[in-house]
Amino acid sequence: MATRHQARKAVVGLLYAYDLGNDGIEKFADEILEEDKIRNKQRDFSRKLFKGTIDNLETLDKEIQKHLESWDYEKIGKVEKAILRLGAYEIMIDKNDRAIVINEAIELAKELADDKSPQFINGVLDAIDKK
Repeated sequence: MATRHQARKAVVGLLYAYDLGNDGIEKFADEILEEDKIRNKQRDFSRKLFKGTIDNLETLDKEIQKHLESWDYEKIGKVEKAILRLGAYEIMIDKNDRAIVINEAIELAKELADDKSPQFINGVLDAIDKK
């Protein structure tokens, strides 16, 4: 059975594909989740996170941009954006435990992004949480 971490990792992949211009990815989300062996409760969890993030993208992006300091939002890597968007959604809208959300985002960044990303993502999500 998949863990919530694996479910979040799959959602980051879906958000990444969406950001690349594949806005029809929603139609294939179940197939992709099945390939990643994300089933039952974790599939429902993944669907909720993905749909919620997409449905609130404009709000999430504005909030992320407020906390970037000297970073240009357009130059942030797509994987980092996907992780930030998911984390921001979970903190701001889904109201999941902030410590868990930030820790998960850092772990995803360690797995999927470059060496500086975990610290960057931690800083942005921590700032969002404190608003």
